[in-house]
Amino acid sequence: MGARAAEVVVIAPRVVGPTETWRHATTQTAVQTRRLLVRWWRDPFTVVQSLLFPALLLVVLNTVLGKQISAAAGSNALYGSVPMVVLVGVMSGSLAGAVTLGRERDAGLLARFWVLPVHRASGLAARVVAEGIRILLCTTVLLGVGTVLGFRFERGVSAAAALWGVPLMYGLGFATLVTAVATLGAKAALVEAISLASSLLMFFSTGFAPTHAYPGWARPIVEHQPMSHAIDAMRGLAAGGPVREPLGATAIWSLGALLVFAIPAAVGYRRASRR
Repeated sequence: MGARAAEVVVIAPRVVGPTETWRHATTQTAVQTRRLLVRWWRDPFTVVQSLLFPALLLVVLNTVLGKQISAAAGSNALYGSVPMVVLVGVMSGSLAGAVTLGRERDAGLLARFWVLPVHRASGLAARVVAEGIRILLCTTVLLGVGTVLGFRFERGVSAAAALWGVPLMYGLGFATLVTAVATLGAKAALVEAISLASSLLMFFSTGFAPTHAYPGWARPIVEHQPMSHAIDAMRGLAAGGPVREPLGATAIWSLGALLVFAIPAAVGYRRASRR
């Protein structure tokens, strides 16, 4: 009996150990990324939040306010509303993903993954990769809807390709913030508060109306909030105009969010997985 017990103790590390090395982290991350993408695709809430709602919002804005905004701005309103709606889709998808993460934590699914023989970093890394894929997919779909409505890439192929990078950079920074809040905060009200704040950012941005259309007290907020910088960068890449300054400001906001919230997100994810 003692020999058998000793044999089990010796064999167990040989089964668990190799699967937790960095050599297997890439494969394990790919498997978990696929799981997240399939789950999000099969979740009606996530699809509606990240694709259907922004697409309908774009159509409504263009139908109801398109002419008025174009007249006030002196240019086609789609070059502001399309980037704005793309960012709305990016943020809405991240918020839906945070809700899903909270459900997995409460259901104990994260804790089950924690005790499996997989690399500890693969779960969080998979969420980053899945977020990036989702952001690119949402950007492609919503830009396609905008193209049907009249949005055009007037600065060539290279600028159009660079345009896809703006919502990706912005979205990863926002997703890091939301993940930190979702894992460290015990209440879903925190995620809902971020959702409300992101909605206010939409209405107080240069994509909804030109800066001079806002009252004086609101103009500094509209000009310097992160969503406006990203919208201006995407507008410049699509139709022409300043690119370097708004793109640099977007990078500062996004990298700042990553630096500030990356460690709290990792700590919160680890804590949620060990419950």
